[in-house]
Amino acid sequence: MEKKEFVVGVTGASGACYARRLLEVLCRDARVHVIISDVAEEIARHEGVDLSGFDATYHGIDEISAAIASGSHPHDGMVIIPCSAKTLSAVATGYADNLITRTADVCLKERRKCILVTREMPLSRIHIANMLAAHDAGATILPACPGFYSRPEKIGDLVDMVVGRVLDHLEVKHTLTPRWSGYDA
Repeated sequence: MEKKEFVVGVTGASGACYARRLLEVLCRDARVHVIISDVAEEIARHEGVDLSGFDATYHGIDEISAAIASGSHPHDGMVIIPCSAKTLSAVATGYADNLITRTADVCLKERRKCILVTREMPLSRIHIANMLAAHDAGATILPACPGFYSRPEKIGDLVDMVVGRVLDHLEVKHTLTPRWSGYDA
């Protein structure tokens, strides 16, 4: 069976830990392309998160000629995690000025999975309108809003809950977090 192939874009919002955990899981069994914006690199450093060293193909943010920027390059979907409000706006309006937004634009036009893990609060009317526009274009809006029904004990449990939902939408099997099975008796 051929390995699945995914694109992971990391943009300038807090939450590099989500990107790291997603890469840890995807790079085990899939071919992964990684694009990290300059601001995302700064924020990851500030948050103490290392996004390097994975068995993945790393692309520069300005590498617009990369194969993943073309609809003729098939892959199984893209996740922008975390997705900044700026990147959300670019995706929602088709402003494809770098490799992350160009690849997202290609995903939408080719009707591939394009998951935006937004990390902003509170939301302005502009953010909400951009989320709706991106959704209407075919993106899945998956805010980094972990649930508490699994009774998380550490930050990693909260991260796993969000990443688990991303994996669900990519149709990647996982056991990161327990499934809801109803209230305890």
